[in-house]
Amino acid sequence: MDNPDYVIVGGGINGLVAASVLGKNGQKVLVVDRNNRVGGCLRTEEITAPGFLHDVMATTLVLFLTSPAYGAIGKDLEARGFAVAHSHLPTGVLRPDGSHVLFSRDRKRNIATFDACAPGDGATFAKEMDRMGADAPFLFSLLSGRLWSRSMAMTIAREAWKRGPRALLAWFGEALKPSRNYLEATYASEAVHALWAPWGLHCGLNPESAYSAQMIKVIAFAVELAGCPIAVGGVNSLIGAFERLIGDQGGQIRSGADVEKVLLDAGGRAIGVKLSSGETIMAGKGVICSVTPSQLYSRLLRESAQPPEIAAALRRYRHGKGDMQIHYALDAPPHWNGGEELGKVALLHVTPGLDGVSRAANEAERGLLPAEPTICVGQPTTLDPSRAPDGKAILWLQLPETPRFLKGDAAGQIATPADGQWTPVVREAYADRVEALFSRHIKDFKNLVIARKTYSPADLESMNVNLVGGDPYGGYCGLDQFFVWRPFASSINHRTYVPGLYHIGASTHPGPGLGGGSGFLLASALK
Repeated sequence: MDNPDYVIVGGGINGLVAASVLGKNGQKVLVVDRNNRVGGCLRTEEITAPGFLHDVMATTLVLFLTSPAYGAIGKDLEARGFAVAHSHLPTGVLRPDGSHVLFSRDRKRNIATFDACAPGDGATFAKEMDRMGADAPFLFSLLSGRLWSRSMAMTIAREAWKRGPRALLAWFGEALKPSRNYLEATYASEAVHALWAPWGLHCGLNPESAYSAQMIKVIAFAVELAGCPIAVGGVNSLIGAFERLIGDQGGQIRSGADVEKVLLDAGGRAIGVKLSSGETIMAGKGVICSVTPSQLYSRLLRESAQPPEIAAALRRYRHGKGDMQIHYALDAPPHWNGGEELGKVALLHVTPGLDGVSRAANEAERGLLPAEPTICVGQPTTLDPSRAPDGKAILWLQLPETPRFLKGDAAGQIATPADGQWTPVVREAYADRVEALFSRHIKDFKNLVIARKTYSPADLESMNVNLVGGDPYGGYCGLDQFFVWRPFASSINHRTYVPGLYHIGASTHPGPGLGGGSGFLLASALK
């Protein structure tokens, strides 16, 4: 493309959303990606056996379907082949003794389920969700709005006028609670604690993390409303829809185009990029980078004179726990010992409960392979039978409490290398542990398995340079490195110290996930 208005570096969800929204607003965009395909953590492949379509990394699209980005371009994507599949049972928890709690998209059923766990928990849940519904406009403006803006200041001022300053401060105090405190003080049933405790992990948070309570309430609200949908045919169908939309708007996508550096003019303004091939691409209005801070400042801007506070902030920037993926091709759908409905759950957590999640997360943060990890089991063929040959099935497993660097094994059974690096031997031994924990709940599981494919944190990083140490969240999501402090305390929206250069992606506000939030916020603000 000759002279695009914006060059977007990185074709993950945020880059694609930014390109689509800018194109919709009449801007010419060029997306460049170092990999041989765009999509970032969205990729579908036959990694186990022919005909079995696995979402290799991310799969659940609830954040996308409930996002402002989808509100803006969802119909355009649907017109270009994107569709989702649902289950009426989006999530649930299965504990070691076989007891389980299933969560549906039906409020009345959920109330009855929670009351069966402990009298009164159903009414409490209904009250909590009603409060979430009332708070949703304000809360979601904070979670997905431009933090440093006049509109945000006016939103907070209106809320202070409506509630009163002291009541608003109390609301913020409540929002900062850890999920452990919230769950134990709100619900009598440990089974309900077990249902919600794992969901904080999907936000990069532990049960003891600040604001994790607010995030699990948001997730409960969103999952009851929109379920845990997946893309029909795999997330590649979403990528294909993005590609067609961007092309129809006059934009262009180039894969296999590794950006070596951002080009600056004599005045220090971003004017384009240089590829590792030596090719230069000029941008008429600016450059947008959907990368980690280390990629942006240590690689793409390594030749520029950086302010001292940027270098200091980069040294202090922390990444969170790693992630691990295990995929199965099965000869038939799994037959769960706990009953037929377990096989209809879109995303099932296998865990001892709140204390089990806390223990495993702590072990992972200390560099130990958890003795009993939280296992997230996705059942894509329950929602979308096209993912496997007739009568067959796949399972998608995620382990959100996995150490990036290994210091040992909490169970004392797996020997870890002295250099702390993941090896195929450690990866498969740990996958065996995981399989032993969840498969005891499935009748004759070993005889169902056609093939298994496992990805360690190191494997994930090798596929996507932004997954540093296998961290899928673009950096630690604790309070000191989130909201107005993401990625740095000096960050203001998605601007950088370089005029015309913008930073988006999981490392920037509003953080990780498939909502495309940072791409949408920036694209909506650019003219």
